[in-house]
Amino acid sequence: MNYMLLIYTDEASWTDGEREDCYQESIALTHQLKKEGKYRAASPLHSVTTATSVRVRDGKRQVTDGPFAETREQLGGYFIVDAADLDEALKIAERIPGARKGTVEVRPVLELVGLPQA
Repeated sequence: MNYMLLIYTDEASWTDGEREDCYQESIALTHQLKKEGKYRAASPLHSVTTATSVRVRDGKRQVTDGPFAETREQLGGYFIVDAADLDEALKIAERIPGARKGTVEVRPVLELVGLPQA
């Protein structure tokens, strides 16, 4: 089953050096997961200051600058992995460097028939 590992952190708490180290560790982890047959996708996201949110209410689009919600931690990146079960997904999540400074949310991906292949 595929799991999405959403990495939340206070992006202001990272130094440039810590962020670069995190990227390099994350790249190494993706290669390890690929060898294990667990890797599906991963990427960091640009700063939350580049986020734009869209809501549709009563048929009208509302666009606002910024993330969906005001929080202390922001969505900073993600991994999609193929794990046998939640326990395995949690073990992969604890290997993500961002887990040491923030939070990794683990959610199973709902498989929908009829979606286009990437």
